[in-house]
Amino acid sequence: MPKFLIKRWHGMHHLWAFVLMILLTVALAAYEWKLGMVGLLLSGAIGVYSVMAERAFRRDLKMYLGTLSYRVKKAGNEVISDLPFGIILYNEEKTVEWHNAFVTHMLERESVVGESLEDLFPSLSQAKEREGTMEAAIGGSIYELMFRFDERLLYLRDITQRWQLAKRYEEEKLALGIVMMDNLEEVTQGMDDQQRSTLLSKATAEITEWASKFHVYLKRLTSDRYLVITDQRTLKQLELSRFVLLDEVREITAENKIPMTLSVGFAAGAESIVELGHWAQTSLDIALGRGGDQAAVRIGQRQSFYGGKSNAVEKRTRVRARVVAHALRDLMRDSDRVVIMGHKMPDMDAIGAAIGVLKAALLFNKEAYIVLEGINPAIQKMMEMLKEDERFAKRFISPEHALGIVDHKTLVVVVDTHKASMVKEPRLLALTDRIVVVDHHRRGEEFISNTILVYMEPYASSTCELITELLQYIHDRVLLDVKEATALLAGITVDTKSFSLRTGSRTFEAASFLRRNGADSTLIQRMLKEDLTEYIKKAEMIKLAEIVYDHIAIAVTEQGRQYSQLLIAQTADTLLNMTDVLASFVIGERPDGLIGISARSLGHMNVQVVMERMGGGGHLTNAAAQMEGTAIEAAQRLKQVLRELNTEEGLFE
Repeated sequence: MPKFLIKRWHGMHHLWAFVLMILLTVALAAYEWKLGMVGLLLSGAIGVYSVMAERAFRRDLKMYLGTLSYRVKKAGNEVISDLPFGIILYNEEKTVEWHNAFVTHMLERESVVGESLEDLFPSLSQAKEREGTMEAAIGGSIYELMFRFDERLLYLRDITQRWQLAKRYEEEKLALGIVMMDNLEEVTQGMDDQQRSTLLSKATAEITEWASKFHVYLKRLTSDRYLVITDQRTLKQLELSRFVLLDEVREITAENKIPMTLSVGFAAGAESIVELGHWAQTSLDIALGRGGDQAAVRIGQRQSFYGGKSNAVEKRTRVRARVVAHALRDLMRDSDRVVIMGHKMPDMDAIGAAIGVLKAALLFNKEAYIVLEGINPAIQKMMEMLKEDERFAKRFISPEHALGIVDHKTLVVVVDTHKASMVKEPRLLALTDRIVVVDHHRRGEEFISNTILVYMEPYASSTCELITELLQYIHDRVLLDVKEATALLAGITVDTKSFSLRTGSRTFEAASFLRRNGADSTLIQRMLKEDLTEYIKKAEMIKLAEIVYDHIAIAVTEQGRQYSQLLIAQTADTLLNMTDVLASFVIGERPDGLIGISARSLGHMNVQVVMERMGGGGHLTNAAAQMEGTAIEAAQRLKQVLRELNTEEGLFE
C-alpha cells in the first residue's frame, strides 16, 4: 500500500480520536474545570496535528498522481512506437498526419507525413468507405491493411509468413485427372495387332513423356485410360501450357486416316477425395460431351476448357442409340404423360425433334404435349403446316398450361438444348425428377442437373437426326406420316445448310429413313424460301462487314435497327460463302432488346470457344450468344476475345 494511503488511514483514525477527546473533555469539564482545561489543550494539540497530517496527505497524493500520469504517458508512447504493426492517422484528404516507427521501418523511409495515402498504397483506391481488411504487397513482403474510415485510422500488419504458408497449402492441394483416348476404336478399326500395338506405343510414349516433363504421377488404368495425380501448382502449369499434349498426340498420329485424339478431365479444390474423384470424372464427361480432343478443368466452382480444335468424330456403332431408345421407351411406359420442351426462340430442329418425341409417346398411347409460346419467323411456315392437322394443333400448349399438368409422374423431355436457362419454362424442371435431355450441342459448363437420361452426341448434325435414330429402335414398327417425317427432315436440312455442313454417313441414313416414310423435300424448300424484304435486310448487314485477321468477317448492324435472330444467323451463313472468309460473326439488335451474335466457321476456327467467352455456346462451326448493351459494345467485346485467343494459341489451326 502506498505511504500516502497509509497516512490517510492514520489521519482518519486521528480525526475520530479528536472527536472522542472533545466529547470526553466536555464531560470532564462538567465535573472539574481544571481537568477540562488540560483536556482542551490536549485536544487542540491533536487538532493541529490532524490538520498538518491532512495537508501532508494531499501533497503526497498530488505528487503520486503526477508521477503515475507521467509514467503511463511515457509507457504509452513507448508501446505505440515499438508495436510490431503499423499505425497511420490521416486527414479527410487522405494525407498522412502521423505514423509510428513501424511504418518507417516497413517503407524504409524516414517519414511519410504529408504524403497521399493512395500513393503509398494504391490498392486502397479500390476499398469502399467501410471498415474491412485487404492485402497489399510492399517490397518483398505481404501486409494486411485494416482500415477504419470513420476514425481515419489505418493499421498495417506483416502477414508474409502466414501468406506464404497459405499459398503453399493451396498449391500442394491434391489434383486428380483422367486422360482418355476418346476415339481408339475408330482409329484402330481395320488394323492388325501389330499396327494397333505400334499406334498405342506411340501414344503411350507421348503421354508418358508429358507426365515426366510436368512431374505428375501417371497410372495406366485400361488400354485407353490413365489416372493422373498431381497438385494445384502443377495443374496451373498444365493450364498455362494449354494442355499441349492434345496437339502432340494428334500430330504424331496424323498420318492415320483418322488421327487419335485425347480427352482430359481434371479437378481440384474439392472438400474430400471422393468428391474430387467425382469432379474429375464429370470433367472428363464434359470434355467428351463437347466432342472430345480437349481438356476440361474444374477448380472449385471454375470450369475451364482447352483445345477442342478438331470436329467431333462420328461414332460408327448404333449400340448407344439402341440402348438409349430402350431406356426412353421404359420411361415413357412408366409415366402418366410426356411434356416436350425445346429452347427459347425455337428453330426447325427443336420443333422437328419435339414432333419426333411426340410420335414416340403416342406410340405408347401416352398423353403428350409440346410446350410452345409464340411463333417466331424461323418456324412460322413449319407451324402453319403442322397446325393444318388437328392432331398436332391440340398438342401445342403454353408454359402456363404445362405448369398445371406436370407432376412427379410426368416425363419431361428437353430437346436441342441442355441448359436450364435456355428452356422455355425452367420452372417445369423443378416439378418432376423425370427429365430426359436429347441434344447435339457440345456440352457447356451449365447443365440440367437432375436428369435421369442424357443422350448428347456432338458428332450429330442435328437433334432431329438423333431422334430419327431413336424412333427406329423405340418401337418394333414405326410408321411416320408425311408431316412428321417432313418436320424431322426439315430440322436436319436447316442445321446442315442443306447437307453441306456437319454431315456424316449417319446423317444421310437418317434422311433416307425419313424419305422412305414420305418426307416431302419440296415442302421443305417452300418452308426455307426467303422473303425479298428479308433478303434486302440481309444484304444491308453484309454491306457493313469488315475483315479482321485476314479471314474473319465481322458485321455490326446500325444502331436503332432491329433484326430477328434468324436473319442474323442467315447473314452469318451467307458471309461464310465469301472468298477467303473462314469465320463470320454478325452482331445485331433484336426486337426483344438484346444483342444477338451469330458465329459460323468452316472448321478452321472454333467459334464455340469464342461464343462461350461471350456468354453463349454452340458447336465448333456454329455458335451464338446474346447479351445486353449495344451492338458496338458487343463488337468491342468480340474483338477483345479474338485478340485474347490469338495471343493464347492462335485463332486458326
